[in-house]
Amino acid sequence: MRTISILLLFCVKSLIMDAQTFEKDDFKTKEGKDLSIYFIKHSSLVLKYDGKLIYVDPVSMFADFNNQPKADVILITHEHADHYDPKAIEALKKKGTLIILNDSTQTKLGDGKVVKNGDELQVTSYLHLKAVPAYNTTPGREIYHPKGRDNGYILNIGGTIIYIAGDTEDIPEMSALKNIDIAFLPVNQPYTMTVDQAVHAAQMINPKVLYPYHYSDTKMEELKSKLENSSEIDVRIKNMQ
Repeated sequence: MRTISILLLFCVKSLIMDAQTFEKDDFKTKEGKDLSIYFIKHSSLVLKYDGKLIYVDPVSMFADFNNQPKADVILITHEHADHYDPKAIEALKKKGTLIILNDSTQTKLGDGKVVKNGDELQVTSYLHLKAVPAYNTTPGREIYHPKGRDNGYILNIGGTIIYIAGDTEDIPEMSALKNIDIAFLPVNQPYTMTVDQAVHAAQMINPKVLYPYHYSDTKMEELKSKLENSSEIDVRIKNMQ
């Protein structure tokens, strides 16, 4: 396994200021500040950086967001109920909360800043974002996530690059993604990727750290085993069914 000099990595159990306990990994960004990633469940994540909180696809079935600290930024990948929950968004909003989402979700919510595939946005002084494609390619699956509608996100936080894929298969656009430090890839056929598709996606992206997420009943040990034999990617399996 290759040495990652830019990241200080360790895993602990931690609280987000309530009785619910979530796994957490801590990193040191390229700019030398602390970045913590909390793994809620499925596709719900929290990124904490320099005292700021970025929530990704918060959904009430995975946590009680009424008891969580308010969000500085909320990112929504698309409109499906396991990614978009107006109740959770309302619970997390405060004055000045920035909501970033795709067009169809903004139409439903009636709030937030729309970004489309290819758009780049300096969201805050500490967060640069690029929206990238997320879609199905297997015949018959296109209805789940049609091309051009949904977003994945590339985040630059303190110089560390994080890829949050959203719901997608191993699309050719992934081959253009470079210098990814941390990647989240969904492995949940028929809606997202098979294990072999996720292996292919990981090999295209070649992140330093890979978190499978949104994986339901898919056996993640198979993914980890296949990548151990073919790459130096650090595959980390969390409770993200």
